[in-house]
Amino acid sequence: MSAALGRRAPRSERGSEPAFWSMTEAEAVQAVAARGAAAPLRVRHRAPSILRVLARQFASPITLILIVAALIASSTGDLVDGSIILAIVVASAILGAWQEGRAGRAVAALLAQVQVRIEVQRDGRALQVATGEVLPGDRLALAAGDIVPGDCLLTASHVLMVDESALTGESFPTEKSAGAPVPAKAPLSARTNAVFAGTSVVSGTGTALVVLTGAATSLGHISTSLAHSQGATSFEVGVRRFGLLLLRVMLALVGAILIINLLLHRPLIDSLLFALALAVGITPQMLPVVVTVSLAAGARRMARNQVIVKRLDVIEDLGAMTVLCTDKTGTVTAGVVGVDGALDPDGADSPAVLDLAVLNAGLQTGYPNPLDLAILAGHEPPAGAQRLDEIPYDFQRKGLSVVTEVAGARTLITKGALDSVLACCATASGRPLTSEGRRAVQERVAGLGARGYRVVGVATRVLGDAELDVDTTAERDLDLAGMLTFHDPIKPTAAASIADLKSLGVQVKVISGDNRAVTGALAEQLSLGGRIVLGSEIVHADREELRRLVTENALFAEVEPDHKRAIVEALQATGETVGFLGDGINDAEALHRADVGLSVQTAVDVAKEAAGIVLLTRDLGVVATGVRLGRRTFANTLKYVRVAASSNFGNILSMVVAAAVLPFLPMLPAQILLLNFLADIPNTLVSRDRVDHERVALSGAWDMRAITRFMVVFGAVSTVFDLMTFAVLEWGFHAGAPTFHTAWFVESALTQFIAMMTLRTARPSWRSRPDGIFLLVSALVAVGTAVLPLTLLAPVLAFTPLPATLLAAIVVIALLYGAAVEGMKRLVSY
Repeated sequence: MSAALGRRAPRSERGSEPAFWSMTEAEAVQAVAARGAAAPLRVRHRAPSILRVLARQFASPITLILIVAALIASSTGDLVDGSIILAIVVASAILGAWQEGRAGRAVAALLAQVQVRIEVQRDGRALQVATGEVLPGDRLALAAGDIVPGDCLLTASHVLMVDESALTGESFPTEKSAGAPVPAKAPLSARTNAVFAGTSVVSGTGTALVVLTGAATSLGHISTSLAHSQGATSFEVGVRRFGLLLLRVMLALVGAILIINLLLHRPLIDSLLFALALAVGITPQMLPVVVTVSLAAGARRMARNQVIVKRLDVIEDLGAMTVLCTDKTGTVTAGVVGVDGALDPDGADSPAVLDLAVLNAGLQTGYPNPLDLAILAGHEPPAGAQRLDEIPYDFQRKGLSVVTEVAGARTLITKGALDSVLACCATASGRPLTSEGRRAVQERVAGLGARGYRVVGVATRVLGDAELDVDTTAERDLDLAGMLTFHDPIKPTAAASIADLKSLGVQVKVISGDNRAVTGALAEQLSLGGRIVLGSEIVHADREELRRLVTENALFAEVEPDHKRAIVEALQATGETVGFLGDGINDAEALHRADVGLSVQTAVDVAKEAAGIVLLTRDLGVVATGVRLGRRTFANTLKYVRVAASSNFGNILSMVVAAAVLPFLPMLPAQILLLNFLADIPNTLVSRDRVDHERVALSGAWDMRAITRFMVVFGAVSTVFDLMTFAVLEWGFHAGAPTFHTAWFVESALTQFIAMMTLRTARPSWRSRPDGIFLLVSALVAVGTAVLPLTLLAPVLAFTPLPATLLAAIVVIALLYGAAVEGMKRLVSY
């Protein structure tokens, strides 16, 4: 019996999971086998089941109370009304579930296009699986940019640095190394031989055994998904505040109606059903469905335009974006980097410098960056060349080194940002590097940068026999072999795309890690305002000074990851809605902090995971299209919110007046619910509607004061014409209860249709053409509702045929209502 089987595996502080960091590799393998299969961290991109979606439709307390009241009514003898109410509630739920389920399936299909995948060794086979499908017992190869999909024991490592801020809040990467077990009770920060779900590799390499996944991981005990750590978007906050507003209005008005009916000694069950039906009427029950359908439709449109939305609620924030921060490579520039020249320290062509760079780029095992790919285009290391050791890239050194044999000697080859490499050099081409020599190299580089060239330094050092395992301290006393120049021309469309975004009210700020000379070459060609702000200035600026710098300037150079985050936070502090477009390891934190995180399909895993939106084409023109579509989606959602709120508020206000003066209920509960249900059918299609171009030019954001003002003003207009209808019915036609109920039902159906067609635009309605299908369905529902009293269902619903003169009077009142709304639109700003 092995030692691992002969003793009880140590447990973590949570008790049920093994403290695998205190085990050897063999013991961890045994612990995994003993636990058996476990659920992965999350199952991605799966649409919710139809039963779960259907159950959500009945989650409203008001709906549940209404169902109970309808059952009570049926049991006390009012079987017809109780059955009708139940049928309408169930029909509303089915409509909502069908639309929401359809939207969910569409979004799941879109998300599957941008899921993060990882290669694992499972049962001796190499497999590509989604990060959410990794299982205990899988073995991983980790490199810079990778997300760790589970809690793992390291089996090998080399200069491995991991960002654990998602778990510990610590902003600096933690060094990890495979080795001896650590105590079972060691805190997470001291578990240096383990990596944990939700963290990401900053630099270095490693291999690991997956031990825990799903809820068993450290992350699983904090949150089941990284997305849960993100705060609510402004869209979510707006929907919540709107719901609370309607709840307060509903409680006040419905409470008043219930009290009035009871004071008039009307039957308790009838009064309760009427009050609850009104509560359902003022509550836009279809709001979650309309929001989901609108956002899903917007996501599908965006997908057709190369924009994949990972979180639907971020669409509104994309439309509300006022500042876009972006790197220059691939967005402002062509992103097709090519080696333009290989120069010695004196500026002469030097093929030997390119040969050294090919060795460095071809033998390194980190993330393949665009510069290395450009170096290796058409070149490869000589046959037999081997990597003897490596010092991976990091953002402090801004370089990487490999050890290989050059001319029979173990040689360190360092490649990186020219200033960083130059600082490590003692000689240049074998000659002592004097202050004048350093200055000459720097001036030569500045001249190249001013012409738009990016410059990378290459340096070497023959290692001593005692230098067997190298680390960053080996990058000293180097000999500057020379430099490589890269040219990444500005896209022909860049200036037009920036101008397009500016026309939408979105400022573009270019944030680059390149030196000031290279970044400065963009200024004249792109007409970006202000001066170039350096990363060193950001570090030393106080809060007010930083806000001034990021507000007044649009070009930032020599920035590091912390600087990017600071720029985003300073812009947010000035009230801007900030988008950040990035694809690198150093962009992940800024992507998390931004209101809208945008990445690209080719980004490293950690950047793609942090983003809420993934671009299939890296182009600012695509971003501008996304902004327009985001604003269209938000504008159409807001149409429903405004029209539903004002119409429902007006109807309920009219009910309060009618309940106080009429000797009978102004409308039966079943009729109120039917009217609400029929009105919601075309509302689910509002996402199709056209949006006026001047509305798209404005950033969209929730304004509760404006929504409240809109609801009260246009709700009051609706109430005025409802009271006019009451007067015509009472004094002109001396209508009894059945005629009154029928006439008001027809009038409400016509005015709801007119309200949507007039209030959907700030223009005169005849100057803004609605979507054809949306208009057709809305008109058919309005006409069908109006003629319902003439059908065979009329007796069941307690309707009665109306005289032609009364129908004509109702049509006239509805047309007058439309004219009044058009006039009021000129006085109330949207």
